Amino acid sequence: MINFNVPPYTGNEMKYIMQAVEAQKICGDGQFTKKCNEWIEKKTSCNKALLTTSCTHATELAALLADIKPGDEVIMPSYTFVSTADAFVLRGAVPVFVDIRPDTMNIDENKIEDAITDKTRAIVPVHYAGVGCEMDVIMDIAKRHNLLVIEDAAQGVMSTYKGKALGAIADFGCFSFHETKNFSMGEGGALLMRDDKYVEAAEIFREKGTDRSKFFRGQVDKYRWVDYGSSYLPSDMNAAYLWAQLELADEITADRMKSYNRYRDAFKELAAKEQLELPYVPDYCEHNAHMFYIKTANLAERTELISYLKEQGVLAVFHYVPLHTAPAGIKYARFNGTDEYTTKESDRLVRLPLYYNLSDSDAEYIIDKVKQFYKNR
Repeated sequence: MINFNVPPYTGNEMKYIMQAVEAQKICGDGQFTKKCNEWIEKKTSCNKALLTTSCTHATELAALLADIKPGDEVIMPSYTFVSTADAFVLRGAVPVFVDIRPDTMNIDENKIEDAITDKTRAIVPVHYAGVGCEMDVIMDIAKRHNLLVIEDAAQGVMSTYKGKALGAIADFGCFSFHETKNFSMGEGGALLMRDDKYVEAAEIFREKGTDRSKFFRGQVDKYRWVDYGSSYLPSDMNAAYLWAQLELADEITADRMKSYNRYRDAFKELAAKEQLELPYVPDYCEHNAHMFYIKTANLAERTELISYLKEQGVLAVFHYVPLHTAPAGIKYARFNGTDEYTTKESDRLVRLPLYYNLSDSDAEYIIDKVKQFYKNR
């Protein structure tokens, strides 16, 4: 069976973990945590980056820093992972879903303004498949309505929008380093901040409500409980695992891009015949080959294709079930406007295996089986 995902592994992970162990500093904010933070800051030009235990926790931190309160509303797409909404529901806020664009699967920037009320506090664009949302439009809307913007860039590490790194454009950005992402620490993420004024509060929230970070910098003689918070700080052993990949980020991205381009070129003929649809990437967006998906004619065809590929030893999968159709989405959130594309497009989407060091022979086998499926229809 060709798996849908294989977690990235470069060969230096265990060596770096042992270095963390030998330094007798395996809790958070050790040498490798600092290396990862600095890499993100340099790569994205964000003001400050803090490694977290997950992208979920990075988003929760952003919600805390945005001072989201019960009754507030936060605009986001319904086509996203539950964490995007959870972070704000935990604060008592109401996620307000708007429809997506059928081309990029990103939030439709032209439908955001209609969803704004006097309760709206933030907009949360989700950069699907590492392809940037229309951030110029979104940032302009936010500025005119005095709203914060929190980028869910879980899939967007190494991607850009008009030359700007995803996650570093808005007030806050959230990265994921889950095992399914381009760079992994098993479970992990990062919070990116554009403004200095949030950094101290972020460190306090992340360190259980204490000023421990200032203590280790020698700014205070003891650390104390100064605010509420939680434990969002990952082990330095996890950071060591991640560092082995970040230092080879360009190589990993190039390898994934090779597989992505192989798929895209191979399926152009089927797309020209309108038998399937390929991903769309605007020319001002540089993506990171986080995933390769195709769109089938409808849900029935997608189900048939996934089943056929599994029979042939290829694990292909669909993606999100729109949040507004889920039990918690119905309970905690609302959809503004019409669901013209969210459900319809999500029902058509199939993700093919794509990971670091996917072999040429496996990629060709997958391509051949997809072509056989459509030839036999």
